Amino acid sequence: MSRIGKKPLLLPKGVKAAAGANDITIEGPKGKLSLTLPPMTSVKIDNDVLQVSRADDSRTARTMHGLARSLISGMIIGVAEGYKKDLEIVGVGYKAQLTGQKLTLNLGYSHPIVYDVPQGIKITIADNTKLNISGIDKQLVGEAAATIRRFKKPEPYKGKGVRYANEHITIKEGKTVA
Repeated sequence: MSRIGKKPLLLPKGVKAAAGANDITIEGPKGKLSLTLPPMTSVKIDNDVLQVSRADDSRTARTMHGLARSLISGMIIGVAEGYKKDLEIVGVGYKAQLTGQKLTLNLGYSHPIVYDVPQGIKITIADNTKLNISGIDKQLVGEAAATIRRFKKPEPYKGKGVRYANEHITIKEGKTVA
């Protein structure tokens, strides 16, 4: 029994939902998102309350039930408030620059790294070292932040690299001369 899937979803003010046979569209002040529902699930809308249901009680149907409800919940939050991730670039000479939809990162390599910002993602840069990635799609925001972090993960001795703003890096002690 999916306990997550049984919880009804309340639509905040300004957010509208439209459900088809096997898809749902959520529209709000920040934008519009659509989702093809996982198999064996359906959505019913009654007076700004969404209820996700499943076809039967098989294990697959139960897992898809909770998944569908979680994905729709993320869509509602995204179009109402949006999502954001903050990244920090740590290191001497490490910096970021945004030109249109291209993010150029200087991360200590012999060449700059150029990242094409996906459609639906907005990146702002403060002090050349602090990046704010925002958008309405939770998966897309997280994937963009993870991709940028993957260019130069924080190393354990000096902590240089790209890290999340609230990430704690444990610094190792270097070798000592005897």
